[in-house]
Amino acid sequence: MDERLKKRKALLDAGVNPYPYSYEVTHSAKQVVDDYDALEGKKVSLAGRLIVTRSFGKLCFAKLRDASGDVQVFAQAGLPNYEVFAKLEAGDIVGVKGPVTKTKRGEKSVHVKEFKVLAKALRQLPEKFHGLTDTETRYRKRYLDLIVNPEVREIFVERSKMISLMRRFFDGRGFIEVETPILQPVYGGAAAKPFKTRHNALDADFYLRIADELYLKRLIIGGLEKVYEFGKDFRNEDIDSMHNPEFTMVEFYEAYKDYEDVMAFTEELMAFLAGELKGSHEFNYQGKKISFKPPFKRVSFVKAIKEESGVDVLLLTDAKAGKIVEEKGLDVAEPTRAHVIDALFDEFVLPDLWDPCFVCDYPAFLCSLTKGKRGNPRLAERFELFIGGQECGNAYSELSDPVEQRKKFKEQAAARAKGDEEAQPMDEDFLEAIEYGMPPTGGMGIGVDRLAMIFTDQTSIKEVVLFPSMRPKQ
Repeated sequence: MDERLKKRKALLDAGVNPYPYSYEVTHSAKQVVDDYDALEGKKVSLAGRLIVTRSFGKLCFAKLRDASGDVQVFAQAGLPNYEVFAKLEAGDIVGVKGPVTKTKRGEKSVHVKEFKVLAKALRQLPEKFHGLTDTETRYRKRYLDLIVNPEVREIFVERSKMISLMRRFFDGRGFIEVETPILQPVYGGAAAKPFKTRHNALDADFYLRIADELYLKRLIIGGLEKVYEFGKDFRNEDIDSMHNPEFTMVEFYEAYKDYEDVMAFTEELMAFLAGELKGSHEFNYQGKKISFKPPFKRVSFVKAIKEESGVDVLLLTDAKAGKIVEEKGLDVAEPTRAHVIDALFDEFVLPDLWDPCFVCDYPAFLCSLTKGKRGNPRLAERFELFIGGQECGNAYSELSDPVEQRKKFKEQAAARAKGDEEAQPMDEDFLEAIEYGMPPTGGMGIGVDRLAMIFTDQTSIKEVVLFPSMRPKQ
């Protein structure tokens, strides 16, 4: 870094401001390459970071990288301030102007006739031939990852495109996008541990939301019949390839619909995304074909577990849960009924789920915000969307009976009193809202990060989150 500081000083001594205010750009690197025939001989103005530089005395070459890609630029002795250009290094940001041409080797290039230093880099980029390959460094220093690994940029461009398409889909069907509180006096809408903070002005404890659900339902009660929200949720849980404590969800709710309607809507949404992003309902994920062609397969949660493991989860109790853990060799944080049921599903059913499918009709005792299944009150009208062997969404026929909702909240409160930190707390404000009358409603939450993993062919959530949570460096 000392050498680069000296070069920064040399620029200043030569009257060159290495950190100017702006620069006019007329074309991108990709345009120069793709539209060469139309641009040949015409003057263009580009700006970007120099990734590779090569100097041969009176002639120097560089690879310039902008958001669109790479293009070669070259300068010859006689260029004003040629000696400055010749001393530029990989990592420096520069603006260049000149005609589009080809070198003797036929490479599409810009012949630099004017240039401007836009930022003198004081740190050296990772070694050019090996790039940045250390996974932890890539995540901690995502800016370097984006500079030297263009394929990583493409992941996040594709993620952004996916979200834009989802917004277009919702908007085109009459939904309105809303924003609900991230700081909440009472958290809810999922079984998870929250992050807790203190609101000094209000002298009260608040929580980072674990889900958007209960506030979006308040909007349904208020007469906004089709709502959706893209937002950050926060759960104080373990970090692994599928979980980041800060993650992005889209939740949507529609009045006068049930979970069957939501399934049909979800099939349409997923098929739309596959068509727009992949050009087909079928594409490869991790080297294996996956089909987004509707209708999606439906799997009974209770029946599938019983068929594959021999356990009828409707008869399972907390007292019996420990025995099942021993018999089946399950790995669970706590041997409770809920944790054991999840582990049975993950062990015996999940490995066979690949194409998008709906796992339906969960035990009612696992569903505190869901209507009972018509014809079988031991089950709930809930489904989860699984794609590529991972859960990507959760949906209900939303519980709208305030008396039944209060009863379920009391059951959750009893579980909390027994030490279940993930149980839903009592939310009197939501209960008051639902007592004014909530129409029949279908709703769903989709994990945006996990869906992005599928469409960008990734197996770790950290690859689709720009700045994933990391343990502080010691």
